[in-house]
Amino acid sequence: MLRKLLILLALIPATIASAHPHVFVDVSLRFLSDTKGRLTGVEVTWSYDDFFSLLVLEDRGLDPDGDMQLTEKEQAALMGFDLEYWEPGFEGALFLYDEGEKVALGGPKATHATMEGGRIVTRHIRPVEALAPMHLTVRPYDPSYYAALDLVEVTGLPEICETELIQPDTDAADQKVETLGGVGMEAVYDEVQVGIYYADELRVTCAPSS
Repeated sequence: MLRKLLILLALIPATIASAHPHVFVDVSLRFLSDTKGRLTGVEVTWSYDDFFSLLVLEDRGLDPDGDMQLTEKEQAALMGFDLEYWEPGFEGALFLYDEGEKVALGGPKATHATMEGGRIVTRHIRPVEALAPMHLTVRPYDPSYYAALDLVEVTGLPEICETELIQPDTDAADQKVETLGGVGMEAVYDEVQVGIYYADELRVTCAPSS
């Protein structure tokens, strides 16, 4: 998810760093619409686990007094830190399908970074070419499974839309990964991109507008 994560992982004891995932992220999605009710973007909020948050703060020299409160200057320095090292082709841990067809998401724009309850919370927007949502499938996940993303909140959808959240069967996912070369094997996770097997899936069905 973060290229710089590889550097930060060097600080973690080997017994911990050998296992996947390395980072745990709560995800909130807010769908953005125009006046015609067409989807125009998705606001993505990532709330990182407290351990990874500490690593990031230490790596960037932020919060030296350790009170878990960031000044405005420190918040500005943290803004967009998790968008800096996106490699060409990286899709940002968010995958959206409309009627089964993949929807192209625009590049991210960072809008928020702070600390909440000892955790780094960041927010960015992914624009979408305006479309009328009918049957959407949304999967927030890191393909390499360095980070485990847990979809915890969805807002912004029109009242005519219904949602269904399907959580992954982690035992089945582990068995699938085992057949690909072994659970916990770094090379398998990197090369096979197993994150999809552990992904939450949000299904959105919207009634036609009158």
